[in-house]
Amino acid sequence: MQHLQTALRGVLSDARLCATALPGTGLQLWLIDPAQMARAFDADETRRLLDTPPYWCFCWASGLAMARYLAAHPQWVAGRRVLDFGAGSGVAGIAAARAGAREVVACDLDPLALAACRANAELNGVTLGYSEDFFAEADRFDLVLVADVLYDRANLPLLGAFLSRGREALVADSRVRDFNHPPYRRLAELNALTLPDLAEPAEFRRVSLYHATRG
Repeated sequence: MQHLQTALRGVLSDARLCATALPGTGLQLWLIDPAQMARAFDADETRRLLDTPPYWCFCWASGLAMARYLAAHPQWVAGRRVLDFGAGSGVAGIAAARAGAREVVACDLDPLALAACRANAELNGVTLGYSEDFFAEADRFDLVLVADVLYDRANLPLLGAFLSRGREALVADSRVRDFNHPPYRRLAELNALTLPDLAEPAEFRRVSLYHATRG
């Protein structure tokens, strides 16, 4: 936890992490104190935020929507092996663990994100596994969870890769709305916001949920 706090202060010197309840989930995450996001940033702070964004200390709208969906529909994960791709704060994987998943692996390239996943798993009293390399994982998962990864259209080819490691994939995203990638089908549109609230446009508070099953 101290490692995360030190890393965050390397970006914003007065920033701190605080345990934040996520509405509609029964979960908490260590997130950046909202007070730090309510002020103007100087040029150096802006540069550091752009160069090394501490995305792991936010709960992005798609992650919150996924966590709410799993809390309301635990049958998606109960008793199953689950991988949380691009885990960030770990919110989707932690929600899966709380909903009764047999095993959850949080996967992220960023060591700080995996450290955040560990701290947040401890905060919520769940146990996760951890991986830095999705493609090093065996094809053994029942479900791959993906939240807030399609923000860059260059990531769309990953949609095919998810089914190389899991029999099913559940994708939540608020940025790309028009992808046509069989066998994915749209399940629902959910409303959520990023925490702390970044006052994002209303369109980014509408989260689309997609599901695919390996043929």
